[in-house]
Amino acid sequence: MTAQLEVVFREVAEHVCPLPHIPEAVSVVRRRMRTVLADWDLTPDLAEDALLVISELITNAVVHALPPAALRLSRLGVGGRSALRVEVTDAGPVSTGRLSAQPMDEHGRGLGIVTTLAAECGTRVHETGVTRWAEFLAA
Repeated sequence: MTAQLEVVFREVAEHVCPLPHIPEAVSVVRRRMRTVLADWDLTPDLAEDALLVISELITNAVVHALPPAALRLSRLGVGGRSALRVEVTDAGPVSTGRLSAQPMDEHGRGLGIVTTLAAECGTRVHETGVTRWAEFLAA
């Protein structure tokens, strides 16, 4: 019997950014992340989708949760394919239910947008708070 050994190239790039607990944080962090994503040479469509998801998750953390909060962007490359992961961690509180947006509401659509744009997304509750995450597949 011959055993085959497959070596997989793995590249990781990461950027972590604390989130000030003020409404202006969303636009400031979004501009900073636009630069990071441009440096990572993502396609324009992927970068725009990621920026929208980043904005939604940051807004939720700043408006609906307790500080401290932080954003973590990770780009992982494996075997010629790559993925982008967006995580926003805050100190809670944990929502027990989803609010559904009405057609004329200005608010309440953020997590729906995240679900629509991301390949996968979810929430992880842990001892120190909540992490909401979204992943995108890149070529």
